[in-house]
Amino acid sequence: MASTSYTLFSLCSSFNAHCKISPTPSVSKPLAFTKPNFSSSFNLPQKLCFSSSPSLPQSATVPKVSQIDAPAVAESEPESPPAATQIVEVAKEEAPKREEIFAVVMVGGRQYIVIPGRFLYVQRLKGTNVNDKIALNKVLLVGTKTTTYIGKPVVTNAVVHAVVEEQGLNKKVIVFKYKKKKNYRRNIGHRQPNTRIRITGITGFENYPAVTLDSIAKSS
Repeated sequence: MASTSYTLFSLCSSFNAHCKISPTPSVSKPLAFTKPNFSSSFNLPQKLCFSSSPSLPQSATVPKVSQIDAPAVAESEPESPPAATQIVEVAKEEAPKREEIFAVVMVGGRQYIVIPGRFLYVQRLKGTNVNDKIALNKVLLVGTKTTTYIGKPVVTNAVVHAVVEEQGLNKKVIVFKYKKKKNYRRNIGHRQPNTRIRITGITGFENYPAVTLDSIAKSS
């Protein structure tokens, strides 16, 4: 307690020595204060200490948190680089190219150009179901990359093979009837049934006489 009062008294005496206040301040002039000079000569006593924690001797060393909490880690050996893997290129098996061939076939009074692998919509084939295999015999023409087989009127023994995929209906067609001055109007919709078939192959035309460019040049 005595040390605390002594420090306060020394602070007040040093502050009074550096600050000068005029004894009789006049009304017209403001009070004049001199800025205290806190130079290196004004030093606090070394005994004043504001920390509440108990002081430790200088010789004692406080261990760091990382040294206390960090678990012991075993030094691992550097990983060796992975061995070079041998890359073996596997040649892809190319799918056999489809033969470039087409045919003109007649189905239900209409002529269609058919190519193996493609599908087309024809008029409803009665008596057929989905996944049924059918054969179209009215082949009017068969063409390849080099030769052409023209029927007279059909190519004999030529057959177009197909598979039925779907039985459906065409888009709706509006049938409108009207009679003037009779108050007669009829609006009817119709959807024509159709069959979707997929062409699987064209066979039986090889023995038919072919027409080539050379034969056309000779005949001309």
